[in-house]
Amino acid sequence: MSERAREVDVRLSRQVARIMDDAVTVPGTRVGVGLDALIGLVPGIGDALGSALSGILVRDAIRARVPMPVLALMGLNLVVDALLGLVPGVGDLLDVAHRANRKNFRLLVRELDKEPMREPPSPAYVVGAAALMLVPLLAGVAAAVLGIWLIWRLLT
Repeated sequence: MSERAREVDVRLSRQVARIMDDAVTVPGTRVGVGLDALIGLVPGIGDALGSALSGILVRDAIRARVPMPVLALMGLNLVVDALLGLVPGVGDLLDVAHRANRKNFRLLVRELDKEPMREPPSPAYVVGAAALMLVPLLAGVAAAVLGIWLIWRLLT
């Protein structure tokens, strides 16, 4: 582990990634299932809650001043995760395969190992990081609203 990785506390991000993507291993396989897939079974609300919890990894990446292209990739992983959750049933299986939180944690650790801590962030970095923090959360909320609307249409 690099000196920078020791300076940035990623314990919470590690725990979130494990709980959200690999909390339990399916017996007889190497496939892990996490809370993200389980709460995704709750139409609408599960996707929004999953996106909010996944935002913890992005928050830690911002605190570590990970470069903007990596933050954008992390945000994209979370948006894809939220969009997969829109597909009833199959979306939760795809979510198990996608593992956005595990991918984002690996991106965070890779960047921490790569280079030393930077100077304080520029205003442009702060604005861009805030936008990237909001996009996955808004995608989760949009997925929740769309999911609830689809269920409402099916029931009425």
